[in-house]
Amino acid sequence: MLTTIMTTKGQIVIPSRIRRHMNIKQGSKFYIEEEVDKIIIKPMNTEYFNNLAGVLPTRGKLTKALIEDRAKEREKQVHK
Repeated sequence: MLTTIMTTKGQIVIPSRIRRHMNIKQGSKFYIEEEVDKIIIKPMNTEYFNNLAGVLPTRGKLTKALIEDRAKEREKQVHK
């Protein structure tokens, strides 16, 4: 078990072993979840966003919009 302390500004240090293991760098963003008797801190990395993929129903609207945007970008490139 690793321990850390909180500063007067409410900051905590994540031990280096955990930072290396989770590939956490300076400037990394985190999602904080509060449960009854716990605080859960999750890094907002590629894995975090991949886990969120498909959570909200879009019925293909997002895919259609992306395809349309890409087609418009290709058209702009052709006409340059």
